[in-house]
Amino acid sequence: MTRVAAIDCGTNSIRLLVADLDPATGEFTELDRRMRIVRLGQGVDRTGRLADEALERTFAACREYADVIRDLKAERTRFVATSASRDAENREDFVRGVVEILGVEPEVISGDQEAEFSFTGATKELAGRTDLDKPFLVVDIGGGSTEFVVGDTHVRAARSVDVGCVRMTERHLVVDGEITDPPTFGQLTAVKADIEAALDLAEETVPLREARTLVGLAGSVTTVAAIALGLPEYDSSVIHHARISLERVQEITGELLMATHEQRAAIPVMHPGRVDVIGAGALVLQCVMERTGAREVIVSEHDILDGIAWKAAEGAA
Repeated sequence: MTRVAAIDCGTNSIRLLVADLDPATGEFTELDRRMRIVRLGQGVDRTGRLADEALERTFAACREYADVIRDLKAERTRFVATSASRDAENREDFVRGVVEILGVEPEVISGDQEAEFSFTGATKELAGRTDLDKPFLVVDIGGGSTEFVVGDTHVRAARSVDVGCVRMTERHLVVDGEITDPPTFGQLTAVKADIEAALDLAEETVPLREARTLVGLAGSVTTVAAIALGLPEYDSSVIHHARISLERVQEITGELLMATHEQRAAIPVMHPGRVDVIGAGALVLQCVMERTGAREVIVSEHDILDGIAWKAAEGAA
């Protein structure tokens, strides 16, 4: 067994997993898993730069994670950064800060690499199940981008497109610095047009409609699932591998988009950092299901973070 620390730094959140893993047997023991909303991608779609306050929020989370990694004596740490830091002009400021705090350089990975990590993390436990048809379509809805991966036990095709809950919210649902609550018909039409164009782009590479099982990842999907399950508080053990129907996703998406900030914030399972962006994220999920013909989505709490951990363990072997 190898004790590894995996960090996934996305547009909206930064997450840590410390676990003992054995790549040869597939054995996995989770020691610590946590997430902080840092909004690293705040304004990056508009300015092309990482905001100073966004960097400081991210570095504060990195300092917390450094303490956890040290206390649990992880043998190997791997830090992967995704969409926001990949796009930003001043990403060197981000890289330098991470190295100073954690002692490792963040890997600013490509969208295709991001998709491969997500597929590994999401399907490791599902590959042997006989009640699920293959191939899988893994959809990872992030803050700045969404990854699509089709495969059985290995990736057959992957594509990353620039639609995510933060990017769609900032691009279409913000007027004069304020989020429109609820959005207008015209704003929603613009969001859907962007999503549909991104799906067209994804289908140039990934056979979305050939998939037989849809697996959904990340906070937008897990939050929709938690609402669908009627949970009084967020419980990852109940959400993991829950099956949510298309009809329920459509119903929840409509409710979220028509709700006010206060109404969304009052939902028991809603993380404060997702209140303003969950509507756009849910709409991405709905459009994916409608495009692919999926009647349900299997929700996974294991995603790119777990894939990073497995790759770190394999590298340490």
